Amino acid sequence: MREFIDGAEAIARGALDAGCNFFAGYPITPATPIMLRMLRELPKVGGIGIQGEDEIASIGMCIGAAMTGAKTLTATSGPGISLYSENIGMAIMGEVPLVIVDVMRLGPATGGATTVSQGDVQFLRWVTSGGFPIIALCPSGLADCYTLTQHAFNLAEKFRAPVFIATDKEMMSAQQSVDTATFEKIQPINRVYASSAEEFVPYKIQHLSDTPAFAPVGGEHLIRFTTSMHDERGIITKKPASVDHKGRHLAAKIEAHRDELEFVKHDPQDGAHTLIVSYGITARSMIQAAHNTRANGKRVSTLIVQSLWPLPEKALRDAMRGITRVIVPELNLGQYRLEIERVAHARDPRPVVIGINRVDGELIEPEEIEAEIGD
Repeated sequence: MREFIDGAEAIARGALDAGCNFFAGYPITPATPIMLRMLRELPKVGGIGIQGEDEIASIGMCIGAAMTGAKTLTATSGPGISLYSENIGMAIMGEVPLVIVDVMRLGPATGGATTVSQGDVQFLRWVTSGGFPIIALCPSGLADCYTLTQHAFNLAEKFRAPVFIATDKEMMSAQQSVDTATFEKIQPINRVYASSAEEFVPYKIQHLSDTPAFAPVGGEHLIRFTTSMHDERGIITKKPASVDHKGRHLAAKIEAHRDELEFVKHDPQDGAHTLIVSYGITARSMIQAAHNTRANGKRVSTLIVQSLWPLPEKALRDAMRGITRVIVPELNLGQYRLEIERVAHARDPRPVVIGINRVDGELIEPEEIEAEIGD
């Protein structure tokens, strides 16, 4: 069935089909449409939707709801992520399943509230103190908005961690006629609950890369929850061995699973020496540019990155085999190109990495990409 929808509608549907039953957020352009849809739809399925008094209260309510067992979602934009930052650190430390949508707009500060951008790419990676890894997915179309939102909830549940969906103003506000019957529905994953028959230790794991079993606050088990460094019982500690164990666990539970966190769409062409790497709204121009170039008899490969973080290094290395030129179009001054260069320059011989960048509030045109492909 064809419907006329936008990215906000697709994300809301994906969240509901993933089992989301709690939303809290504060109005901010261009993320407000997600909030409005969740406030409208959640009561219909027995869920709860709240417009908080501000961003800090909103993400705080999401963390609290998640720790009682709810599947929670919040949505904001760059200035809101700034206000979320401290509580995101709490969610990382407390191992809280949570999905956060960042609808990117032009910054810094208030910037251009109704202007498209991809300027939060590095911000999301280093969003809070400590430098621990995070998971961030990035849709490039409405079907992606729906499916990757479900993946985000599954990853949040599996790894007990905040998961970001990095999207943008154009993706959320531009409506399209799409066949929603083709949207891929993912089997929901639920967090592993602690057994009632055993003594419960809130953060006990066998291996650093394990995810601890979950027990809801207010349930039958004693839960200690703190934003400070703590041992496996949830008790604040400064013992070097316990501190080291916790820190290495927060990194390992994501880094050790990098391969299963890689989501890309690779379209290789035999004999191609040029690879275009893009993500989000800019991938649409890349696809058109590649189509035009191939129609003229030129070979060019493309890679759409759907999982910004952790960086899909294996997929990038595989896509760069035989490549001498890598083109990276993005709506910032080259934030993701830095990561592509790091992977590319570890190869021998090193492919040339070329950035196409706009920060004027306009989209990159296919012709701009075609011009860099050359002959």
